[in-house]
Amino acid sequence: MHIERLVKMANDIGDFFKAEPNREDAVRGITHHIQRFWDPRMREQILEYLRQDGSDLDEVVREALRLLTAPEPRSAV
Repeated sequence: MHIERLVKMANDIGDFFKAEPNREDAVRGITHHIQRFWDPRMREQILEYLRQDGSDLDEVVREALRLLTAPEPRSAV
């Protein structure tokens, strides 16, 4: 898929979740939506775009995508 299309889709998702009064909830909502509904190839492509430039992504979307690359927190044993 063309990166321009993925950027538009990600920003559209971001626009939807911007209505959330709490920014953290909006970021988590974007992250969850992309994890759940985007094909892994689409996710990898948008994450690569973020690593290389990411300038056309809204800030809230960039923040959400960074969560996708964050390591899982370890649970205390």
